[in-house]
Amino acid sequence: MRLSLPSRTDRANARDASLSLLTLGLLWEAGVRSFHVRPYLLPTPSSVLIEAWKSGGLLWSQTLVTLWEVLAGFAIAIVTGVIAAALIYFLPIARRTLYPIVVALQSLPKVGLAPVMVVWLGYGFESKVTMAALFAVFPIVIATLGGFAGVPANLEEHFQALNARPWAVLWRLRMPAALPNFVDGCKVAMPLAVIGAIVGEFVGSNDGLGNLILAATGSSRTALTFAALLAVTLMSLMLFAMIEIMGRLVWWRGI
Repeated sequence: MRLSLPSRTDRANARDASLSLLTLGLLWEAGVRSFHVRPYLLPTPSSVLIEAWKSGGLLWSQTLVTLWEVLAGFAIAIVTGVIAAALIYFLPIARRTLYPIVVALQSLPKVGLAPVMVVWLGYGFESKVTMAALFAVFPIVIATLGGFAGVPANLEEHFQALNARPWAVLWRLRMPAALPNFVDGCKVAMPLAVIGAIVGEFVGSNDGLGNLILAATGSSRTALTFAALLAVTLMSLMLFAMIEIMGRLVWWRGI
């Protein structure tokens, strides 16, 4: 295992992204002030930051609620996705039956499933976790399947020549080979898990950032709405960065 420090290119990209965001914020501030846009329609970035500071305790408590929903749903999506991918790849009957179900589930408008989850599981933690898992599971299934199928042929022949048992082939060959794809699938799935939890909170909840966004919008506190949206974005970026770092910590990434 070896740790890869950020390269010069990574630092340059981060600097360029920061400058772009700063420029966008300045243009936004100048545009709202120049055209005298009413605050309840579009607040300035400075007023959003001031509101975020004033409502820091509220934002933090609601962020923690949503964060636990996302992490729990993401964990369920990982376990379910890896098991489903393994079954689909190794069992022909699962490939014929389970795989079409997974694709059909992905094709469904999951926003429409949110009210059903509330009816089945209530307004509490469970319905939000389920929505986060439903949004996140498909990329993990597809990425893991691609990893299983991408094992080099020469390595398969080597294991066959050694008369390795199927369990050994799975554990020592296919699982390590699938890990890079799995990490990439997690990168796609994590922001989707955040979206799923927020959608669940929109439909029915008593806590969380989604509930705060609805409450702030309903009371025309647009600055607080944007502050909550900023909290959602920062949380999603933080979770994505954690997966990126974990991917760089392992030797199979070759970084």
